[in-house]
Amino acid sequence: MSSKNVFYTIKDKLIIRSNIKLLTGMHIGASNDFSPIGAVDSIVVKDPLTNRPIIPGSSIKGKLRTMMAKLMSDNMFLPSHENDKEEVKRLFGSSVKDNIVEARLQFYDLFLKNAEELEKKNLDLGYTEIKFENRIDRIIAKATPRQLERVPAGAIFGFKLIYNADNSGNENIIKDFKLISNAIKALQLDYIGGSGTRGYGKISFENFTIEKANLKSNDIDLASLLKYLQESEDFVNKLIKNK
Repeated sequence: MSSKNVFYTIKDKLIIRSNIKLLTGMHIGASNDFSPIGAVDSIVVKDPLTNRPIIPGSSIKGKLRTMMAKLMSDNMFLPSHENDKEEVKRLFGSSVKDNIVEARLQFYDLFLKNAEELEKKNLDLGYTEIKFENRIDRIIAKATPRQLERVPAGAIFGFKLIYNADNSGNENIIKDFKLISNAIKALQLDYIGGSGTRGYGKISFENFTIEKANLKSNDIDLASLLKYLQESEDFVNKLIKNK
């Protein structure tokens, strides 16, 4: 193994939980190889066991990493993954040969928490809605209609994140949580999924909790770490209330 590769021993695992509430409809697309006549043109990704919409952990991970990289970059353009700042790599990992960094963050798929509430709304497709749109060719002004499936505003998903607290020092843990908090704030002013510039995918994080797995005796102060997460909680709604 190259001396550039970084693998720390584990001090403990911290379990971070929150709710993600959709403020606007969200579309995270799934592959749809066959679309019969009259079918929705673009469907959302779903849990195959329940047919309920999910937010893939990869979507949240990718978006948070992008927001963090954008916030930390000093350049005009967003760097490639291998050129991210070391602080980003240590949280999200790096698989570049001879410069492997083990990720401190482990993401999970997000499952719908208020399915029964959505069922009562008599939505178009059980837990989702159909959004009709038109693409307009700017040259010939021709409209091309399409139907998109969206998870509606008000849907709530359970967010779970594991932080691997290693033995590089408590100061690094605090720095990491500050970075995570800022990335979550930025994400709440951005979007997840597609068509975000048209208003899709606006979200709010609510009700953060954090707990130790207690794998080892340690001196990690959860209250101070939770404080940074709570600063980002419900960030969009707080901004609106302060206007």
